[in-house]
Amino acid sequence: MKLSVNNRDMEVQAATLLQLSEELELPRQGVAVAVNNKMVPRTEWEQYALAEGMSVVIIKAACGG
Repeated sequence: MKLSVNNRDMEVQAATLLQLSEELELPRQGVAVAVNNKMVPRTEWEQYALAEGMSVVIIKAACGG
C-alpha cells in the first residue's frame, strides 16, 4: 500500500503501525509516531491498522545540545 512517511511517498507491505516500524527498522526506543497528525502511543502500534494514503510522521529522539 502507498503511505506518506515523513513527506515521502512509500510503498509498504505493513498492515499495522508495529509492522511498519519493523519494516523501516526503527529503534525500539526514542521514537514517536503520528498518523494523520495524531500521535499514536507505542502501546497501540500493534492494533493500529494502516490504510492507503495515510500520512505518517516519525520523530527520532536525538542526544546533544
